[in-house]
Amino acid sequence: MNILSLFDGISCGQIALNEAGIKFDNYYASEIDKDCIKVTMKNYPDTIQLGDVQELNITNLPKIDLLFGGSPCQSFSNAGKGEGFDGKSKLFWEYVRILREVKPKYFLLENVKMKQEWRDIITEAMGVQPVEINSKRFVPQNRPRLYWTNIPIKDIEDVDCCLSDVLLPDGDERLEKFKLSDKAVDYMGRLRNDKPRWDYHTNPLNGNAACLTANMFKGVPYGVIKDKMRRLHPIECERLQGVPDNYTDNVSTTQRLKMIGNGWTVDVIAHIFQGLKE
Repeated sequence: MNILSLFDGISCGQIALNEAGIKFDNYYASEIDKDCIKVTMKNYPDTIQLGDVQELNITNLPKIDLLFGGSPCQSFSNAGKGEGFDGKSKLFWEYVRILREVKPKYFLLENVKMKQEWRDIITEAMGVQPVEINSKRFVPQNRPRLYWTNIPIKDIEDVDCCLSDVLLPDGDERLEKFKLSDKAVDYMGRLRNDKPRWDYHTNPLNGNAACLTANMFKGVPYGVIKDKMRRLHPIECERLQGVPDNYTDNVSTTQRLKMIGNGWTVDVIAHIFQGLKE
């Protein structure tokens, strides 16, 4: 089996294939972020990097059996500027171009929940209806996403877990620099629309973490745990995405948090890939 991953990031799809027990011959990856590539090659040195998706020529590739990717979501996301296909999310059309050229047996596209009009355009181009899956069914992170695929998806058995299950132990010296300063605590207590900022960025120990984002590296108000008065550690973020501990430890903390937030929840993708065994 030959795999082609577009917008490969830190190769969460490759982790998922291995977790699902799907064997493959070649894994081709299209990615331009140097730090993401560095992380991928540390963990999967046999990955064949192909560069920019916009310059990708598939004529020299063998028959691709599985194509997948999560095209940029910034312009679709409610947290973005709402540019839709006029922003970075227009790279979705590169996925469509390659899908039509490659004609794989199986395909998977992931993206955020979005306006119905954009969702309908993607659905028409993909030829299948999306399936919405929230990562909290597998890991303690509230992360609803849409998946367009022709892989049969098996029934999901929800996992009983909460944020405290993935946290590093109190007193771990690695947590020291993630403690909130007095200035940060004061900021989180300030009102926004008559509510303290804590109320907008909740990470309850006995519940699900808020959705990890590429903005995690910016500090408060992202990834804060009020009960611990600190921010999430990169290892904890890896666990919330189903990524192995220290998978991203060969780049800076800033880059780790950014790429983890941009990544896939491995457990969700591995579950979808289980359908390939059918």
